Amino acid sequence: MKLANTKTDNAFDYAFLSKRIFPYIRPLIPRMAIAFILAIPLGLLDGATAFALKPYIDVVVNGNPLNVRGFELTRDLLAALIPWLIVGFAIVQGLLKYINAYLTDWLSNTISNSIKLDLFKKLTTLDSKFFDENSSGLVLGRFLGDPDTASRSVIDAIKTLITCATGAMGLIAVLLYNSWKLAFVGVIILCVAFLPVALIRKKIKQVSNDAMVLGGGINTNFNETYHGNKIMTGYSLQNDLNKKFQSQIRKSFCLSMSLTKRVGWMSPIMYLIASIGVAFVMLFGNHLIISGEMTTGSFASFITSLLLLYKPVKDLGRTLTGLQGVFVAMSRVFELFDLVPDIHNKPDCIELKGINQGIEFENVCFEYEENNPVLYDINFKVEKGKMVALVGNSGGGKSTIVNLLPRFYDIKSGSIKIDGVDIRNFSLETLRSNISEVFQDNFLFSGTIKENILMGKPDATEAEIDAVIKGAHLDEFLHTLEHGIDSTIGERGTTLSGGQRQRVAIARAMIKDAPIIILDEATSALDNKSEAIVQKALENLMKGKTVFVIAHRLSTIKNADTIMVINDGKLAESGTHEELLKIENGQYKNLYEMQFKTVKV
Repeated sequence: MKLANTKTDNAFDYAFLSKRIFPYIRPLIPRMAIAFILAIPLGLLDGATAFALKPYIDVVVNGNPLNVRGFELTRDLLAALIPWLIVGFAIVQGLLKYINAYLTDWLSNTISNSIKLDLFKKLTTLDSKFFDENSSGLVLGRFLGDPDTASRSVIDAIKTLITCATGAMGLIAVLLYNSWKLAFVGVIILCVAFLPVALIRKKIKQVSNDAMVLGGGINTNFNETYHGNKIMTGYSLQNDLNKKFQSQIRKSFCLSMSLTKRVGWMSPIMYLIASIGVAFVMLFGNHLIISGEMTTGSFASFITSLLLLYKPVKDLGRTLTGLQGVFVAMSRVFELFDLVPDIHNKPDCIELKGINQGIEFENVCFEYEENNPVLYDINFKVEKGKMVALVGNSGGGKSTIVNLLPRFYDIKSGSIKIDGVDIRNFSLETLRSNISEVFQDNFLFSGTIKENILMGKPDATEAEIDAVIKGAHLDEFLHTLEHGIDSTIGERGTTLSGGQRQRVAIARAMIKDAPIIILDEATSALDNKSEAIVQKALENLMKGKTVFVIAHRLSTIKNADTIMVINDGKLAESGTHEELLKIENGQYKNLYEMQFKTVKV
């Protein structure tokens, strides 16, 4: 699946989204209930000040007596009591806000982290084709950015909705208490002001999705600039990369402004409608005061409540609008969970317990893209304990052949068999546990040298570690490091030389002790001195194994049991070094003579 082609079809299927996210919410329901319950008084307290204005103006300012169930509240008592009550309400509201904010962040981060953990597990199950089709920046954005947007924002949004809704209801109650006639008019006006929110919903979907996709492209640009910094500097690519980034930023700006155009007009329209409503209420309120149906204190309390009501209604509209982006992100997250890798275990798969006879490629055809063949009818056998070397022009299909053995990709037709059993019948775990790879550019993880070696066998003993250190000739440079095998290496092993990295990779493969070894241009990027040391380590690694070697330097594979020439996706020639040199005008002979002449000159 190409992540850039995501459609977010379920972005507004709220039942679907609720069902998918519920497993992450279920364990947190008690704390979530507390957070949401606290949001109710938090909203209701907004009306406390407005409610207090009626007795304050009627009794304290105008001097009208107030009886509550036979108890007379005097001017002096209310003048002293009401200000402190307002302060008390503010203190309680402040404490509730703090507790509620803490709970909200705790819940949001917990849900986000749970989703990220499951997404990372999903990422580790995806096959090579997925990583070929999607840039690193897009993967980072989708697997790390979207969960934050989806989970963190949704809890805060629900809390805000509850706070705003209860705050609005509390203020509406104050409105009704003061005058049901004016309240009816005011609520009608606010409902009209709220209508634009319903109209903007679907217009946000495409803009939000495009912005997220573009964000992935920006991440990719940063990632490539970081890892390709030497190429950037050496080829003076700074201007080109700056122009590319400038273009991305411009597109991001345009998308942001497009979203602003779609959302920004709501606030002034809502404000205009609300202002018209307030003006109409003031005109009608004057009539009610003159006619004696309403006191000045009630009117002041009513107007204050109506003005305060505008904020929760506005926040409610803004939150509902923001939720559209949250739902888009949530839909994108669950699209990732629904990815199905092309390469997976059969329901009745069996275990591969070593190799007894050999490996056979039968009429193997393969294509990375549909209708664009890369390999054509590849046929050969490799007996157990033998070494086969693949040579030929670049792009001929050598690496593709060895990548098919551990099922990094699956063939289009034909079969690959180990001991007569199609490798697709073996579980991926046991198939790959029987294969070790050493590539031209081996990836080392950040951490220590020892941690990288133990990735081949996490439960290896100290004796086994010492053995592979000697076998991979690591001891020749480990003593020069301050912490030896426990030395920390940089990202991708950048603190080590090319030869040192190769030897760590060989030690990792050696400690795995798999019966099948794949060496893909393992020494081609090294100088003569490093190559000689690494070649010794490789010889130790290959002892007693069934080995596939891809080599550019033909001198390193002269002793292979079988040498196969792969050109243009076809097996052109096959035989021993001596046999292939006897073929008149043979492709291997031409390659060998070209290299020999180059070396001789």
